[in-house]
Amino acid sequence: MPSDEFNKAAEDAKKLTVKPSDSDLLELYGLFKQVTVGDVNTERPGMFDMKGKAKWDAWNSRKGVSASEAEQLYIAKVKQLQGQ
Repeated sequence: MPSDEFNKAAEDAKKLTVKPSDSDLLELYGLFKQVTVGDVNTERPGMFDMKGKAKWDAWNSRKGVSASEAEQLYIAKVKQLQGQ
């Protein structure tokens, strides 16, 4: 169960005034999925789904990271993007 601090960071991420780079968005996505779902549990998308593969790879790169560690990394990344 995600913490209140994580849920607040997830809301804050939606309200960023500057659009994060694609690599930052993928990092946030991978961490978010690791916290909310755990290790990747789907097959990698096909070769024509570039966006889906990038998101899957970002999530899979967090395989084995505990939910609590992924939460802290996610929160820190959102704060970094907010300029804090």
